[in-house]
Amino acid sequence: MDNPAPLAILKRMTRNADILIVGGGLNGPAQALALAQAGFTVTVIDTLPEATRKDAGFDGRAYALALASVRLLKAIGIWERVADHAQPMLEIKVSDGRAGEGPAPFFLHFDHAEIEEGPMGHMVEDRYLRRAFLEAMAETPGITQVSKETVVGQSVDAGGVTLTLASGKVLAGGLLIGSDGRSSGTAQRAGIQRTGWDYGQTALVAAVAHDQPHHGIAHQFFMPPGPLAILPLPGNVSSIVWSETAETAAEFAALSDAEFMQVLRPRFGDFLGDIALKGKRFTYPLGLTIANSFVADRLALIGDAAHGMHPIAGQGLNAGLRDVAALTQVLSEARTRGEDFAAPDVLARYQQWRRFDTATLAMATDLTNKLFSNDNPLLRLGRDLGMGALGAMPGLRRAFIREAAGLTGELPALMR
Repeated sequence: MDNPAPLAILKRMTRNADILIVGGGLNGPAQALALAQAGFTVTVIDTLPEATRKDAGFDGRAYALALASVRLLKAIGIWERVADHAQPMLEIKVSDGRAGEGPAPFFLHFDHAEIEEGPMGHMVEDRYLRRAFLEAMAETPGITQVSKETVVGQSVDAGGVTLTLASGKVLAGGLLIGSDGRSSGTAQRAGIQRTGWDYGQTALVAAVAHDQPHHGIAHQFFMPPGPLAILPLPGNVSSIVWSETAETAAEFAALSDAEFMQVLRPRFGDFLGDIALKGKRFTYPLGLTIANSFVADRLALIGDAAHGMHPIAGQGLNAGLRDVAALTQVLSEARTRGEDFAAPDVLARYQQWRRFDTATLAMATDLTNKLFSNDNPLLRLGRDLGMGALGAMPGLRRAFIREAAGLTGELPALMR
């Protein structure tokens, strides 16, 4: 009875799953599916009812999925469920200017035809992705979904990790994965601090219908207060992510739909003909936040729980899905070698793989935002000339296209 070994064995025998995932947004379910297909049993805990997550209507929210992310979604059986609702991004145009004045003469133009792999990525609405993930998890053996539950406590010992839910239910597993956003309770309970800052900007997100076809072209228009991204959706519809100063964004968010369109039109321009609001409007405060560690004892963080960055390059979800692919590979390889997949040295491999990449991406988006979100005439001249020079260098332009497609760096197996 005094031997600790039998106690550890007992705990392993009474685990609810090999891995517990907190957060049922997008990264959490992607992680669950990837791990389940690799032979792990997984439990996913989310605070929202499943019906609420599954039956969302059109609200204009959408994601720019890089080519590497599409490969992951194909590998875990999600892409076939959303492909009919996806819009290929065939070109990206990046320009600089002021509201109502049109873009500067120098701009960047990226064309998918410059790489061999196909479209740089696809736009997919949030509602289709969430529904596909929920349906796929329900059909996949080895995945248990726990909805309408909040984690109120977590503890770790040599035998595994234990979660206490608000209902009083207790779940046990070998590894805990936090996929619960920038204010991750999983990270906080583990004592993981964060580094970052507020940009003093807010993103206004909506969808607009327009008279003219977009031809699969995504636009990024940099204005002094912040960028306006115009992202193609199926049909004559585009999703906009419009960054403004927090004060101005609050004023615009309080406007009626008609008044909102009056302030949007001069910034949007008339290149797609007349535009009309479609669906709801949302606001999101913008900032940079990176967890000081992506791992702790029997714990790993993915997605926004590990890193949250400016949407300027549309890489937030893509970075999270790369976390998913990397962590799946690290855990699977460890189990194949007979290692404890939650051991500190195993989780350190995941952190080593992902931390430098995400820190570099976060700093790049931070510097780009600071460089373009101002009206300094010298900086304006420098960046316009820089875009013109870059546009005239095919080799460098191709490198940027491959970066946008998520094809650079050490790709995990699920993204190759």
